[in-house]
Amino acid sequence: MTPGILFVSLIFVGISMLVGYILKSRFKEYSEIPTSSGMTGREIAEKMLRDNQIYDVQVRSVDGFLSDHYNPSDKTVNLSPDVYNGANVAAAAVAAHECGHAVQHAAHYPWLGMRSKLVPLVQVSANLVNWVLLIGILMVNRFPQLLLVGIVLFAVTTVFSVITLPVEFDASKRALAWLDNSRVMTQGEHDKAKNALWWAAMTYVVAALASIATLFQYLMIFLGSRNRN
Repeated sequence: MTPGILFVSLIFVGISMLVGYILKSRFKEYSEIPTSSGMTGREIAEKMLRDNQIYDVQVRSVDGFLSDHYNPSDKTVNLSPDVYNGANVAAAAVAAHECGHAVQHAAHYPWLGMRSKLVPLVQVSANLVNWVLLIGILMVNRFPQLLLVGIVLFAVTTVFSVITLPVEFDASKRALAWLDNSRVMTQGEHDKAKNALWWAAMTYVVAALASIATLFQYLMIFLGSRNRN
């Protein structure tokens, strides 16, 4: 790893740690605030799905902390135990957000479709990119084409990170709109849910910016090697 890439990486690692710390502290704080409706994350999710006339998506509990996600391949909303069983603002926000992805899927939201199609490519890229980039940098003066291959692989993950942004922001927008219209929260609870989802979205923003900056650094190394040759 070159000094420039190392410096950029350290900056974004620091930012990512800060955002992650704030996110965890917000969720810890809001997990101690019960919702006025008394509904658990599972009940929130099931109601949001029904209200959006989605009946073919299963809500289930999965292990882990903040491991919540929507899986479009088997149409499941997967909630961590704290969210699945929790009857608090944080659980409601997360459950509604993940159901926001299910609503996107049902509505054929184009950005979600694009992200889903990229998943196989990202999986292949993730297994190869670090080794290809490392060897490519070591051999950049003799075989710059290898670094270019690594850049293309890294670009796949960067595109995926960028496409993820509208998907995540839109899911939160749908979740917050439903939480407001369904009256399962007071205004104060809604504002806290909005704040929690905003910090969650910031983790994706930081990841996308870090990926773009790193991709630019690798591209500069490649172009510099061509100029020397």
